[in-house]
Amino acid sequence: MEYRCVQCGFRIKTLFVQYSPGNIRLMKCVNCKAVADEYIECELMIVLIDLILHKPKAYRHVLFNVLNHERTHFQGLLWKSLVGFLVLDAYRSLLVKRPEEEWGTSMSISSFFWIYRKMLMDVFLGNYMFLCSFLFAIRSLLKTSAQFSRFRDLLLAILISSYFKILLTAMMVWEFPPAVIYIIDLFVLSSNTVALKVITKSTMNRCIGACFIAHAIKFCITQAFA
Repeated sequence: MEYRCVQCGFRIKTLFVQYSPGNIRLMKCVNCKAVADEYIECELMIVLIDLILHKPKAYRHVLFNVLNHERTHFQGLLWKSLVGFLVLDAYRSLLVKRPEEEWGTSMSISSFFWIYRKMLMDVFLGNYMFLCSFLFAIRSLLKTSAQFSRFRDLLLAILISSYFKILLTAMMVWEFPPAVIYIIDLFVLSSNTVALKVITKSTMNRCIGACFIAHAIKFCITQAFA
């Protein structure tokens, strides 16, 4: 994966030239003539704010210029992202089921294992169907000659763009109404849509459709085993 201009997505060989430690010159894109990636000189908080605001150029910076194959251990990053995604989703499932079940010292061992069995079914079966339906839905957005590495890029983009799930950890400290969980799900859906549009350069409507289908199937599967 080559570097990309965050403004137009055009491929670029290098983002900056370093003359000495701390003395760099940002390169301009030959296509749009703008600075290829101004986020290089920005604080991390600026990047996070632009990601929350769903700015495509922030997603291009992260997905193409930060998570570059030549600079990161892509396979290890993919597995770590997948594990983090599943752990956060398990916690989400636990939060959804907690109001429905009676948690206390009176809970029997059989009830305890029944709850966690349902949670594991939600996490593994739900996400398996989510990823399969997602890859199937976006198949029409890709060329038939797309290589397997292309699908790995898409998978990593979806996992990374699900960062809104981290907000669930706030419910460990503060008590929120259950509706907050579904609001976070909507933010995850919208973030996945932007990431998919950045990776595939497809239309927004098709990206929304692909992400909505995958999330809807996952929701139906988890509700069926509730």
